[in-house]
Amino acid sequence: MTDSNIEFGDIHWLMDILQNIDVGLVVLDRQYNIQLWNGFMESHSGLSPQKAKGENLFDLFSEIPKDWFMKKAEPVYQLKTRTFTIWEQRPYLFRFKNYRPITGRASVMYQNTSIIPLESINRSVDHICVIIYDVTDIAVSREDVMSANQTLSEFNRTDQLTELTSRGYWLKELDREFLRCQRSVLPSTLVMFDLDDFRSINGHHGHQAGDQVLRSVSEGLRQTLRQTDQICRYGGEVFAALLVDTDEDEAVIFAERVRKMIERMEIKYGQQSIRATASLGIARYQKSFTTAQDWLQAADKALYHAKESGRNKTTVFQPKAH
Repeated sequence: MTDSNIEFGDIHWLMDILQNIDVGLVVLDRQYNIQLWNGFMESHSGLSPQKAKGENLFDLFSEIPKDWFMKKAEPVYQLKTRTFTIWEQRPYLFRFKNYRPITGRASVMYQNTSIIPLESINRSVDHICVIIYDVTDIAVSREDVMSANQTLSEFNRTDQLTELTSRGYWLKELDREFLRCQRSVLPSTLVMFDLDDFRSINGHHGHQAGDQVLRSVSEGLRQTLRQTDQICRYGGEVFAALLVDTDEDEAVIFAERVRKMIERMEIKYGQQSIRATASLGIARYQKSFTTAQDWLQAADKALYHAKESGRNKTTVFQPKAH
């Protein structure tokens, strides 16, 4: 009598635990009809165990893809093996609202799920248990980290003053393009350009006015580029453009378009009207270049020649004849 009372008490405690545990528990039969529906599931679905019991899972929850879920569950029935899903693969199994105050900005509850076999007395598996874990806090935190990393990545990729590509990121793109050019017959060309006498703009109009000149020129450049072109603020008032699949003649057309655009610009800063010009140097990829740095130096030499020979002009790098 005492043993029976203990066993009955144990079952009572077990049922109490099942109803109050902070995970969802759903027992399904072979037809995917609900046989157990605990307090967690009632709280988040609004369905009482009495209403849920005997109902088909897919009739009650149309958001659960039937074919996908059955493909997950059948090995559990047949092979007696556990299976699981994680929120990164599928954010949720049951579309429950998220009510947690800390992660309130998440509209749904992110879930990890486990599906385990429930053996009968004769060792056959006629029922499975689906366990639902609320991992919204973890998911939102992970997404916050990913968002922060993405923001940091964008920050590192972008020059903050001009919103052009940053020098560091552009140099990585140049290295990749240099390696591609070594394997390709299609030409690519570098254009480096420098705003002429920029120090006098800063000296006469002030550094904030100089910053406005850089922003205005950069905006004009963005409107001039093709989608495949990569341009950066290389440093100070120096810019560099990587023109993919572009030969010297096409690069000259691009450079002259940029030069004339800058020459025509009338940049307003307060009551001041500022004009600027630019000198440009062009260097097509050469097989003689051993590194991307050689390519850069060639464009820089052409730029230096443009400035030394009068400024506000475009010069093309001429490799030495062998």
